[in-house]
Amino acid sequence: MIHRLLSLAAAALLLGAPARAETLAPREAPAKSLPVPGTVSPQMQAIIAQPLRMNWDKPPTTPEGWKQLSDSIATTVAPQIPAMAERMRVKIEPSTIDGVRVFTITPGEIPPQNRNRLAVHVHGGCYVLNPREAALPEAIFMAGFAHMKVIAVDYRMPPEAYYPAALDDAMTVYKAAIKMTDPKNVAVFGSSAGGALTLEMMLRAKRDGLPMPGAIAPGTPMSDVTKQGDSFQTNAQVDNVLVSADGFCDAATRFYANGHDFKDPMLSPVYGDVRGFPPTILTTGTRDLLLSNTVRMHRALRQAGTEATLQVFEGQSHAQFYRDDRIPEVKEAFDEIALFFDRNLGK
Repeated sequence: MIHRLLSLAAAALLLGAPARAETLAPREAPAKSLPVPGTVSPQMQAIIAQPLRMNWDKPPTTPEGWKQLSDSIATTVAPQIPAMAERMRVKIEPSTIDGVRVFTITPGEIPPQNRNRLAVHVHGGCYVLNPREAALPEAIFMAGFAHMKVIAVDYRMPPEAYYPAALDDAMTVYKAAIKMTDPKNVAVFGSSAGGALTLEMMLRAKRDGLPMPGAIAPGTPMSDVTKQGDSFQTNAQVDNVLVSADGFCDAATRFYANGHDFKDPMLSPVYGDVRGFPPTILTTGTRDLLLSNTVRMHRALRQAGTEATLQVFEGQSHAQFYRDDRIPEVKEAFDEIALFFDRNLGK
């Protein structure tokens, strides 16, 4: 009998028998050194090995400070765009659509199956960064790798305009896009805040009775800005981009939200009704602070019956899958998204 009881106890441990609520104590993890993985390309190793982002815990504290930071990023990125466009063999044209600032990125060669297709891009930057040319890298990569025409939305940001200005501008462009092109031939994509906006656009389109696009690609989306999710703890101080749930991105989102409830699905789309969403491909990395945001969003979509694919890259922190078009993993990520679009968009 004693042997049988011991065997049953051992089996319960092996099978992971449910713990009582009162035993759900946090796990104490010892401090450890994380080596750069040898399982990625040398170019990605160099990105992974970079130190934590400077001033991640010292965000601006005034509207002027945020604007200065945003402008400085745009000034840094702008000179890199011509060479990037040349490598990707795309043409960039700034314009406006119904009063919203946009860039149209056209590949030098568009295959027959993509000639009637269009992608709408919403950029990342925690809702307050990457204006003007700084909005373009991800859109350029999609146009170049997928050989699709892309319209990139340079949406209004604080202090020019606060929530829901970014979503309003993105929807203005989306409404125009589905007039230019059959909605089944339209894709919507973006990462970080752009990933959240991609999902928020679907919630808004559903609310307003607009047709859904053929497919969407939210990369590492800020799908829950209430800071719920396991990787906010497990990847804190591991992600060398966002670094911490209490870092600059949280402060930036508060600046954009301007007092609005963070749990509103138009800021945290994981809490929205995602039934009827189009086929979706999500992208993240094993060191991404928003790994859980992405995983939870994927599960919400699958539970709602949506076709959803999740690609997770080795060792990558937040949004490093579009850091540089010359990195093999970047091409791989966009090739996967392009293949997903090709399978799900109309001709």
